[in-house]
Amino acid sequence: MPPQTAESAHTSPPPPLLAPRVAWVMLLALVSGFALSQAFRTITAIIATGLRAEFGLSAQALGAFAGAFAFAFGSMQLFMGVGIDLYGVRRTLLTAFPLTIAGSLLSALAPGYGAVLLGQVLIGVGCAPAFLVCTVFIARYFPAARFAMVSGVAMGVGGLGMLFTGTPLAWLVQHSSWRTGFGVLAGLAVLAWLLIWWKVHEPAKQQHLDGAPRESVGSAVRGFGALFLLPHTVGIMLLALTTYASFLTLRGLWLGPLLIERHGYSLVASGNVAVIASLVSLFSPAFFGRLDPGPAHRRRWIMGFTVVLSGLFLAIGLLHQEWLDVGGPIAVGLLSGYMVLQYADVRSAYPTAMTGRAMAVFTMALFLGVAMMQWLTGLAASLASAHGVDPYVAVMLTISALLAAGVLSFRLLPAPAH
Repeated sequence: MPPQTAESAHTSPPPPLLAPRVAWVMLLALVSGFALSQAFRTITAIIATGLRAEFGLSAQALGAFAGAFAFAFGSMQLFMGVGIDLYGVRRTLLTAFPLTIAGSLLSALAPGYGAVLLGQVLIGVGCAPAFLVCTVFIARYFPAARFAMVSGVAMGVGGLGMLFTGTPLAWLVQHSSWRTGFGVLAGLAVLAWLLIWWKVHEPAKQQHLDGAPRESVGSAVRGFGALFLLPHTVGIMLLALTTYASFLTLRGLWLGPLLIERHGYSLVASGNVAVIASLVSLFSPAFFGRLDPGPAHRRRWIMGFTVVLSGLFLAIGLLHQEWLDVGGPIAVGLLSGYMVLQYADVRSAYPTAMTGRAMAVFTMALFLGVAMMQWLTGLAASLASAHGVDPYVAVMLTISALLAAGVLSFRLLPAPAH
């Protein structure tokens, strides 16, 4: 008998544990941490030129630097999922987030590449629960039918963090240094931690939505293994490795260098393009969340938009047109909103009791994919440069090919039973 899906489990939902207004206030406080995470994960696109100049980094080293955050972030998702299941979203985030502050201060004062790389790892670990706590909070305290819409709003508001790493950070770096950017983000991270400590207070009795008592640590860890016994998990996770990674690899790593080196843009001018791409990405998740067609057609939509995204990267790589190199990232930001449908797909693909760990594994796949794609594109750029080929052709073709492989896996591997 197939497992009960999360959507079917809510045909007769229990009374809400939090009043709607209280739930929204707590969610927005949690989103402040996610916004800082968004800023940290996209900072490289603006500070890349300064890092290269100060430390003499190759494209491959730059890709490793950007990927360090994502690797640390992604690899910690299982542990954060266990923490959330056992201790709640508040305690998990408040315990981890101080590492973000420490890592950003270390980066601001780093004497060399090794120290700033360690700073990225600390920031990644500290930010690891930032969006996961939002999705689990929404799953626990909002109606299941509104999951895609509320998640889209949270993703949009959290995307405000990317605005800082556009024109404002570019101006700051151009008039000061990349180190100042890390220092300012450290201060903002302190404010976010204080806001979460002040506003977020979950119900005293921490129980799963199905009424089961709190699990032991060992049982929670074994629960993650149960996810991979379900045949549809592999296809979901293989696509997850590529979709968000494509957006973040462009917006968070290669957008600035692409416009500066291919078209002679200034740092602030490239920052302006980054701001526009970020702005449209703020609104698109809520838009796609409202358009969610439901489990019967959602996967078809996900595949179609992924194919379009792959084609867009292919065009940016091959056509060498300024209008496309400017408009393409903006279009990618607009299309990125469809990725909220992947969260809804995960939400409906697993029983309610598995929601927290399913979201954790999914988020882990998203960010390990970011680390993988940023490292691979850095390697592709270095190899292309060594052979006299435009490195940005190699970068964009690599992203396009990985998206194509992801959507093919999603299509051919087993789907969940709805």
